[in-house]
Amino acid sequence: MSQYYALGDRTLWNPSNGASRLFTRQVSLYEAELGLPSGIGPMRADECRIEPLVFSGFVDALLAWHGATRHAVVVSLSEGFVATVLVLADRAGVQVTWPPTASAETWAGALQQKSRELGRCMAV
Repeated sequence: MSQYYALGDRTLWNPSNGASRLFTRQVSLYEAELGLPSGIGPMRADECRIEPLVFSGFVDALLAWHGATRHAVVVSLSEGFVATVLVLADRAGVQVTWPPTASAETWAGALQQKSRELGRCMAV
């Protein structure tokens, strides 16, 4: 059994129920942490709709938050979620805004590499 994350009639991701359950719980956590809606709708009948404009704002805020943290544990805990969101943003055609930080090139490059590797594993 699996679930679908969709933008219009296009499937962006088709994870197992377990992976989807973990991801949607993390979505709720980061919505609360950022004080913003994610644009990732509720799971209904094994399908979740993504609202691209709201999602775009969430992705940018998430990247800014992640780039500003210097706490090694927070970085480690959030890295997988951020990479997963970047894969969805790429598949949705959402343009992301990388925040200017002292280590932006290294930081952004590492996250982009991680999201590329993860994207190969994320079923469509």
